[in-house]
Amino acid sequence: MGAMSRVFAVPAADPATAAAHFLARLRFATDVADVHADLTVGVPDLVVVDSRGDAAWAQGHLPGALHLPTAEIAARATTAVSTGVRVVTYCWGPGCDGATRAALEFARLGYPVKEMRGGYEYWVREGLPVVTATGLSQRPVDELTAPRPAVGCDC
Repeated sequence: MGAMSRVFAVPAADPATAAAHFLARLRFATDVADVHADLTVGVPDLVVVDSRGDAAWAQGHLPGALHLPTAEIAARATTAVSTGVRVVTYCWGPGCDGATRAALEFARLGYPVKEMRGGYEYWVREGLPVVTATGLSQRPVDELTAPRPAVGCDC
C-alpha cells in the first residue's frame, strides 16, 4: 500500500459542492491581472477604488483609480461613484483587510463589488504601472508573483 496522502487526508468535497464553492469565491474577488486587462481595454462602468489613506495614495496608486479611503465610503460613495457601476476595491496587499472592509461598505450601499486579491503590493510586484508624484512608473516583475513579461500565465 502506498503512502497516505496528506492532501486528501480530509476527502475532497463532492464535485457539485466544490463547483459551488469555487464559483462563490470568484463572485467575491478578482485578481490583479484581470483588473489590469479590464482597465487596459476600457471596460465600461468599472470603477477601481483605492481604499488606503492619503499618504499611501501619494506613495503610488493604480492609473485611473478613485481614491476613497475605507472610513469615508459610507459618507462619500454615493456622490463619488455613480450608481449602476461595478466596483473593484483594493488596499495594500494580501495581509490587509482594508479592501475587504471597503467592498463590504460598497455592498451595503447596493453596488456590485469585488475585492482585488493581492492589492497594491501585487500590482507593483507584477510590474504594472503606478502613478506617483513624479508620474507613471513601473518596477521590474517579481518572478515569485508573476511570470516574466515574455511568458504568459495563460490561466
